[in-house]
Parts: sequence; structure tokens; C-alpha cells
Amino acid sequence: MELTAYEDSWEADDPHANFKEEVALYSVANPLPTLENLSKDTGIPVPALIRYILVKYTASGSDAVLAMTPYVLRQMQDHITKAEKINTNEARLAAYEALRQMIGWLTLGPIDLD
Repeated sequence: MELTAYEDSWEADDPHANFKEEVALYSVANPLPTLENLSKDTGIPVPALIRYILVKYTASGSDAVLAMTPYVLRQMQDHITKAEKINTNEARLAAYEALRQMIGWLTLGPIDLD
């Protein structure tokens, strides 16, 4: 499997802009050296580690709803704080859209693991 970095541009009103920005930011780093070292240390094959990470990430929406980790809550608060600081209807609507997307991701529900 080739793991490529995500490099793209998108319109400001793209409904997935927040997610695309995060993917572009996080996909710059190469995770394989870390996974290879973890594989050597644990004896777990790299493909199994990749599957574990992907499943854990995709299932984390439900976990986040239950635990509402400080990171998720802090991200949500940041959107509101920024909008209130700017103090315009446009900024509040942008914060609403960001929160709507985050809540949508958190409430995706169970996933099919096969």
C-alpha cells in the first residue's frame, strides 16, 4: 500500500474544508518508520497495525461522544471563541458550520468493519 501525502486546494466554502486541511497537515509526515519500529518491538505486522489504527480512528467518533475528550471539546470551543471575537454573523455562521461538521462526524454511528 502506498501512503501518499494529500496536496490539494479547495474553495473557502467547501463543506469539507476543515477535514481537507487536517488531512493535508497530518499527511505530510511519513508514519511508516514509526509503524515499522512498533512492528519490530511488538511482533505485530505493519498491515495489521495500519488496520488497527484505521479502525480505532473510524470508531473514535462514538468514543468521543461518550468521553468528549478535552481535545474535541477544545476544538469546538475554539470555533465559538473565534466567532465571538470577530463578532459578525458571517463568523458565527462559519463557526456553526464547523460545529455542524464536527457533530456530524461524531455521530456517524457504528461502522461495518468488514
